[in-house]
Amino acid sequence: MGANEFVTISLPATFTVTAPDGSGICELPRLERGSMAHGTLAPGSISRAIRHRSVEEIWYVLGGCAEIWRQLDGIERIETIRPGDSLTLPVGTHFQFRAIGAEPYTFIMCTMPPWSTADEAVRVEGIWQATEVEG
Repeated sequence: MGANEFVTISLPATFTVTAPDGSGICELPRLERGSMAHGTLAPGSISRAIRHRSVEEIWYVLGGCAEIWRQLDGIERIETIRPGDSLTLPVGTHFQFRAIGAEPYTFIMCTMPPWSTADEAVRVEGIWQATEVEG
């Protein structure tokens, strides 16, 4: 994509990648300073716990319900997140999430700078036992 090119896409029907945490990802448009993606975690699934080396993210919940654990610099929280909620993941935040209820947990994430490589995510010790995640 060129620097001055407009991009418009529709949400893909199937996942384009699996995130390092195990959630199903549909990649959305990206620019030089940020990227966007749609994530899904199946009902009852628990992600792998990770932290990002250099990117930060903002999430917006579209559907379903989840609990998210975040820990950074001695601050630790578990919160229930529902449609309409948004949250931040500053660089280095340890996090893990699990879908609760009967619906898939779906969300939009904005990543700054754009997601680059598979080694961006580092596995960390979480608070829940991760499941073999299916998006």
